[in-house]
Amino acid sequence: MEDTIFDKILAGEIPADTVFENDHVIAFRDISPQAPEHVLVVPRNRMTSIAEAPDHDPAVLGHFLQGIALTAERLGLEEGGYRVVFNTGRDAQQTVAYIHAHILGGRKLQWPPG
Repeated sequence: MEDTIFDKILAGEIPADTVFENDHVIAFRDISPQAPEHVLVVPRNRMTSIAEAPDHDPAVLGHFLQGIALTAERLGLEEGGYRVVFNTGRDAQQTVAYIHAHILGGRKLQWPPG
């Protein structure tokens, strides 16, 4: 499997504006933000998309979800709220074949999103 941009960020080969990291995830600002706060959360254990979740250890997935919540807390988004988005597959506009969550916040978000 070819390395993605997220593999390269995790390896330190490409810089990122990191806002949170621990042993399980790294979170960094999106280079094309769609909200005042737009951060990507990437688990250190690689999988292509959320569709692969049934094949992975539930503890790994739990750490990923905790990382998302801890990142939102670090950004101060709990009071106003935030959206977490997983794009899965081509039709959903997933452009990197590595699971990642988008945290969007910092303003009132619209529904439906698209």
